[in-house]
Amino acid sequence: MLLAFTETPEGVVWLRRILMAAHWCITEIGGAGIRVVDEFLELSGLSDFIAASYGTQQAFHAHLEEHILACAREQRTELAATMPPRTLSIAEDETWKDGMRLVAIDPVSGLILVEEVAEERSAATWTHALAHGLEGLNVTVVQGTSDEAKGLLAHVKRDLGAHHSTDLFHLQHEISKAMTLSLARAQQQADSEEAKAKARWQDACAAEQEYHRHPHGPGRPPDLAARTARALRDDVQLSLVRERAEARRTEAKTLIAEVSALDHPYDLEHGQARPPEDLAQRLGTLFERLERIAEEAALSERLCAHLAKAKRLTNALVATLAFFFMTVTTRVHALNLAPAIEQAMLEDLIPALYLERVAERSPHAEQRHRLKRLSAQRLAPLQQPSHPIQALDRETRCHLEQVAQECADLFQRSSSCVEGRNGFLSLYQHGHHRLSPRKQAVLTAIHNFAIKRPDGTTAAERFFAQAHPSLFEQVLERMPWPARPAKRRPRPAKSPHLLAVAA
Repeated sequence: MLLAFTETPEGVVWLRRILMAAHWCITEIGGAGIRVVDEFLELSGLSDFIAASYGTQQAFHAHLEEHILACAREQRTELAATMPPRTLSIAEDETWKDGMRLVAIDPVSGLILVEEVAEERSAATWTHALAHGLEGLNVTVVQGTSDEAKGLLAHVKRDLGAHHSTDLFHLQHEISKAMTLSLARAQQQADSEEAKAKARWQDACAAEQEYHRHPHGPGRPPDLAARTARALRDDVQLSLVRERAEARRTEAKTLIAEVSALDHPYDLEHGQARPPEDLAQRLGTLFERLERIAEEAALSERLCAHLAKAKRLTNALVATLAFFFMTVTTRVHALNLAPAIEQAMLEDLIPALYLERVAERSPHAEQRHRLKRLSAQRLAPLQQPSHPIQALDRETRCHLEQVAQECADLFQRSSSCVEGRNGFLSLYQHGHHRLSPRKQAVLTAIHNFAIKRPDGTTAAERFFAQAHPSLFEQVLERMPWPARPAKRRPRPAKSPHLLAVAA
């Protein structure tokens, strides 16, 4: 029955879908080779209906990648023609797997704008690559998040005329380079010295007890009590040294985490706006504590230089916070709302949506639930029928919510989306030894137009704010029909080499 079905038009369509799904999942998403597809066809029994030779499947795979790129280009052109205008924040960085590759991503939607191999990472190279990535898109870049590389700084500030947001990770990394390893070694050394002192004290106690177990003749006895007391004193002193070393390491670790907790436009405890002056003051106090720890631990000049660099970067964090509030206030004022509604947006709606986003990214369940409750508390007054915002029509309320969401998404402090993409490419390249330009472009197209989040949307849907046809279905319609297996001719039996020959 199955053989008869595969001979029908419906059966051939079904075989093509199965074969393309195998290539799509195994070679493109899974990162395996064509021989794995051959093995799948053999083990599944589909090799009775589909040619499973390497050459045949390699040709099918080449057609698949060509059609993926063609369909992705067509979808991008169609979506760009009707997309609403957008102000864009981008995250940029380079990776060094298989040569240098420039990567730029919209951190909100996850759409990859640039992913290409480059000879250098100068400002001009970045600007040219991004101009090509944004070609035809109705967007205005207002912010770039990256490390402090000179080329990226010039590219964002000078060429794009946008605000540069320093990646928080790099600031924390400078503090870690200054303190983490040195304080850990100091604690390990203190632990070792304390253990040795404790052993000496225990040996002295045992020697004193052993001496008093036996009678001794005339003569001056050894001063074992004084020796035991000195050993105990050394043990206590080194125990205090170990406790101070452990306390310094714990405090430094807490302060590094506190930098992340402070770098938010809204207080995560109450949801209130955090003025840039308050952030500058808190960061200044925090670095005073770090400098005190560095002085107590007698860190070297080289390590203190890393701490000084991190302290200089705090000015960029304060500038990003000021940029955020200035941009948000300007955006809300431009709506010409009633004072009560404008205040509600600035003090309740935007903070609530931002807290909701922080909650989604929180790795700890307790903090995640607490932030969600805090977000709901800030939204509760706006949902009351008596609130002025409820007197607006549904379309206006939806527009205000969309503006508030864009404002909440404006604060970007990390380029981790690019680091995650680079990690994926590193794993993919590890299995393939290299990524050809076509394979690189295919991976970008699948990421943008095929990979879905749990809400069922692709990066392109979120970026262009409109749905698009399934990339898989579009490519499927253009794929050739699967080749039929050739008839297998029986091979002659191989005779033994040591067969006796008649005389």
